[in-house]
Amino acid sequence: MLEIKTVDKPDERRDFPRGHLEAVHMTGLDFAVGTFEPGWRWTESVASLAGTKSCEIHHNGYVVQGRMHILMDDGGEGEVGPGDVFVCPPGHDAWVVGDEQVIVYDFAGGMATKYAKPANA
Repeated sequence: MLEIKTVDKPDERRDFPRGHLEAVHMTGLDFAVGTFEPGWRWTESVASLAGTKSCEIHHNGYVVQGRMHILMDDGGEGEVGPGDVFVCPPGHDAWVVGDEQVIVYDFAGGMATKYAKPANA
């Protein structure tokens, strides 16, 4: 069965401090566009919603705009920017670097289904 959706009309939108997520849900794929404003940091903007110390979502991402720093719980770290494709396992913090909005496409499904949802939802 062919399915076609547009991110211009997402199935849902989740707002959180200094950002939001728009998601489309399809058979075999949950796709999300995350928008993060300057000053956004996971531990400050999303941790209280998730109810966890660090982000426990697996991300398969593509950065469209801006720069984001990722710090893994095990101490590993890196920075992603426009054109970068990345895989980030659970157990990390992340924050916007600089004064430019960050836009990330996430193909993992976890971001589209669980990210920034209250822990009891």
